[in-house]
Amino acid sequence: MNSPRLFAASCVALIVTAMSFALRTAAVGAWAAEFHLTYEQVGLINAAAFWGFTLAMIFGGPLCDALGMRRIMGLASLGHLVGILLTVFSWNYWSLFIGTLVFGIANGSVEAAANPLIATLFPEDRTTKLNHFHAWFPGGIVIGGLAAFALAKLDLGWKAQFSTMLIPLAIYAFMFLGQAFPRTERVEKGVSTGSMWAACFNPLFLLMVGCMLMTAATEFGSQNWIPTILSNAGVSGILVLVWITGLMWAGRQFAGVFVHRISPPGMLVLSAVLSALGLYAMSRTTGTMLFATATVFALGVCFFWPTMLGTVSERFPRTGALGLAIMGGAGMMSASYIVPLVGHWFDNAIAVRVPAGDTKDALMAAAPGTARAAQWMQIQASAGLESLGKLAALPSVLAVIFLGLYLLWRKKAAPRIVAAAAPASN
Repeated sequence: MNSPRLFAASCVALIVTAMSFALRTAAVGAWAAEFHLTYEQVGLINAAAFWGFTLAMIFGGPLCDALGMRRIMGLASLGHLVGILLTVFSWNYWSLFIGTLVFGIANGSVEAAANPLIATLFPEDRTTKLNHFHAWFPGGIVIGGLAAFALAKLDLGWKAQFSTMLIPLAIYAFMFLGQAFPRTERVEKGVSTGSMWAACFNPLFLLMVGCMLMTAATEFGSQNWIPTILSNAGVSGILVLVWITGLMWAGRQFAGVFVHRISPPGMLVLSAVLSALGLYAMSRTTGTMLFATATVFALGVCFFWPTMLGTVSERFPRTGALGLAIMGGAGMMSASYIVPLVGHWFDNAIAVRVPAGDTKDALMAAAPGTARAAQWMQIQASAGLESLGKLAALPSVLAVIFLGLYLLWRKKAAPRIVAAAAPASN
């Protein structure tokens, strides 16, 4: 078994997942114009990726034990190929929706297999290695965002941009080809399926699932709309997203330093505080200062997702692949609701800002460079920043919960799985 190759291939697979995120957010305006869609409808299309992700996590996580992680990764590569082709050749709302849904299922399959794979390969340093792995989600967003920006400058549209994902897809499919995979930690240690399910009903585990709903909504609810919203607020929205995710990539590469000095629960407290401050500041900033406030937000959300998974894997090891799947599924389910909800807030905030006697359609049709076009941009900027500010309530609540968990766990070491005397049935 080639552990470094399995880890590297998992990272490339996550890059494909993340590139789709960046390319979809960059395509919001083009989809709305080309297919005559509202922002809420585009939000529903993007939410389909999260619904597909949730389905794959819920069903794929437990199936890792039965089918094996290699087969789940094989299904992921097939789903990515089909999802790319369906999206590129889409012609209306529903074709975009279905293509995005299929791609979301492939994305969820990657995480359903990769999270327990990495937890199994590196049992003594799970939180750090999961942070290193998940560094390639923001890393992939940087790659996808820069690809979108560069190809747009070359007058190549969103379809050409989406096609770039075929390159990393081919790379990770080849890297996994013929490789031996380990059995999941739960199976290897002989922990029964019944014990795994029972562990998932631990009240503190369920509290972590509830927190995952809010951490994911904080991260994805904002990042899905940042390119569109901030582009009207005096900066390139896609470059702000690249800046945020670039900082996240760098931070996760050095996660080990924070894990060992602060502890995972302490990292979660700090992340929640910085995320709340960052979103609040962004909602009240325009122009180049958005890069400064976005930096605070990036430092906040940087460790949320992988540290939540690492904490659960360390504190509730008997939940196994199912526990990680529930956490990932909950996070993406939350994102599937928050993304169109922010789009709904955005539409409503625009509606109340349109002057009496004027219409949204008339403002949208204004010629570039005119006073009415500038007025339309100002309306969208103000409405969008207000929508981002509403999300700050979520990490504010999380800061209180995580502080309580930090105090509870401060003197308690994380439990470890002890091998059973005889292997139990799976």
